[in-house]
Amino acid sequence: MAKLGDICTVVSGSTPKTGVAEYWDGTVKWITPAELNEDSFYITDSVRHITEDGKEKTGLSYLPKGTVILSSRAPIGKTAIAGCEMCCNQGFKNLICSDAVYNEYLYFFLKSKTNYLNSLGRGATFKEISKSIVEKIEIPLPNIEKQHQIVKELKATRNLIAHRKQQLTKLDELIKARFVEMFGDFKSNSKGWSIVKFDEFAQIDGNMTTDYEKYADYPHIGIDSIEKETGTLKGYRTVKEDGVVSGKYFFTPQHIIYSKIRPNLNKVALPDFEGLCSADAYPILPNPKNCNRVFLALAMRSNYFLDYILQFSARTNLPKVNRKEIAGFSMPLPPLPLQNQFADFVAEVDKSKVEVQKALDQTQLLFDSLMQQYFG
Repeated sequence: MAKLGDICTVVSGSTPKTGVAEYWDGTVKWITPAELNEDSFYITDSVRHITEDGKEKTGLSYLPKGTVILSSRAPIGKTAIAGCEMCCNQGFKNLICSDAVYNEYLYFFLKSKTNYLNSLGRGATFKEISKSIVEKIEIPLPNIEKQHQIVKELKATRNLIAHRKQQLTKLDELIKARFVEMFGDFKSNSKGWSIVKFDEFAQIDGNMTTDYEKYADYPHIGIDSIEKETGTLKGYRTVKEDGVVSGKYFFTPQHIIYSKIRPNLNKVALPDFEGLCSADAYPILPNPKNCNRVFLALAMRSNYFLDYILQFSARTNLPKVNRKEIAGFSMPLPPLPLQNQFADFVAEVDKSKVEVQKALDQTQLLFDSLMQQYFG
């Protein structure tokens, strides 16, 4: 084991005075924690840039290429590697590696320790890890050849995870492309379908309950349980586990669940089970005589519907839309057999997604196991 302070130089950053125009919009790359995400690895640019004058007057120094970047507050634990010289704000404690530690090895170590790093945070207003705390963190330190070998294994697994995620994204894009191919552009109604009012092809189901004991073991769908781009339901709990005592809507596998609250006005889910959903959503029941629910879900997730509904949410103090506003929606409605054909296509794509997701889960499990094996 070795302490990070013994094998790295820990440095932070700063922010030039925002009111001095001469310090900003220059050529010096200057990053903030908000620019890092779960998939960040090498960072080669920044959203904002400062001038050389701003850098000098603020006392900033360049982070050398290869520096391991670690966010130390808001939030703690975001990690990346500087792919070129750059500067940063005060939200980082960055590690310039000595010859004893391979920077990519250190990157993966820090990625494995997000929860631990957060537990080290100190402060009343917001938690932060100090330079001295970072320097005292201990890391397993095999010889440099072994570090490279470990990184090679972790990167191969990580790349496979990224590939699986890309496959899922492409399958979702395929569904959207097929929708446009079959039904045309709704804004111009390029296929010339009949324009139909909402209440002719669907209704908002107001079947609400406060009987939490009767439905205690039923799934409860909150807005956060609906994935925005795909409508996938995940991370939901039972009504009892959720514990929120407020009116909830009952839904079935015949409904779609639509979020009526900003900024989630295009969150639309297709449940395949019975349950209750938050009052921040509406269960919508398509008319089986002329509307397929898979088709309707895609239509309500589209920019065509979003453009319509945003005009109401933007002019109210409440970030919600109501029944009347949704019921005022009209759209081109293709023949039901064509909608059903589209739904069959989606079902086939979903089968592929299930297989890819299964492979992704297995690969993620392998990656997590390797991280545990090497870093504890």
